[in-house]
Amino acid sequence: MTTSYDTPVVIDRREGPHGEVVLRRHGALLQIIANGCFLMDTSDGRSERLLVDAARDALDGRSEPSVLIGGLGVGFSLAHAAGDARWGRITVVERERAVIDWHHGGPLSELSAPALADPRTEIVEADLVAYVNETSATYDALCLDIDNGPGWTVTEGNDSLYSRAGLAGCARVLKPGGVLAVWSAQPSPDFEGTLRNAGFLGVRTEEVPVARGVPDVVHLAVRPG
Repeated sequence: MTTSYDTPVVIDRREGPHGEVVLRRHGALLQIIANGCFLMDTSDGRSERLLVDAARDALDGRSEPSVLIGGLGVGFSLAHAAGDARWGRITVVERERAVIDWHHGGPLSELSAPALADPRTEIVEADLVAYVNETSATYDALCLDIDNGPGWTVTEGNDSLYSRAGLAGCARVLKPGGVLAVWSAQPSPDFEGTLRNAGFLGVRTEEVPVARGVPDVVHLAVRPG
C-alpha cells in the first residue's frame, strides 16, 4: 500500500524561461525537477562538496581565491564554499527565478540561509552560457553543476557549454592558472579530450565513491597562464 510518505508532494511548480521547474518533497527530502527530469535532491551532497573542494585544492595556493558556481540547485555547493574561510568572493549564477526564490525564505533556505547571509556571497540571476561570454568579472575557480553531465544536459542550449567554443567562454572568466571543475553523473573521456583540445592543462577526473553503480565524477582542468 502506498502511503503519503512514499508519494512525492509538489510544493511549487512554475513555468520558467526554459520550461517547467518543480520543487517537491519526498519524505524528508526536497527534490528539484526540470521539464520532468530529476536534477537533484537534499539526500547527500558529497559530490557537490567534492566539486568545490577539488577546485580549491587544484589552485596554486593563492590567497582568498574567488569562485564562480554555475547552478544554485539545492544549495550544497554554495553552503560548502561559504563554510570554508579560505574562499574569498563567492558568486552563484542561477537562471531560474523559482530556484532563487526557494532559497530566499523558501523551503530550501534551511540549507542556504547562512551562506546567503555571508558578505562574500552574490547570487546572479542569469543564464551561465551567456554570463561567461558577457561578464567582465574573472574568477580563480569555476565550478559547473548545471546539468547531469556534459552528455546529459537539462536543455539543448547547454550543449554548447561543453564544446570547444563553450569552454573558451569558461576560460575567458578564469584568471591565469584558474581551475575549471565540472560535475557529471558519469565519466566522460570525450569531454576530457575536448578540454585538452580547448587548451586546458592538467585535465583529470576525480570519482565520488558510491555504494553501487557508476560513480559521480568531477572533471578538473587548469587554464594556462
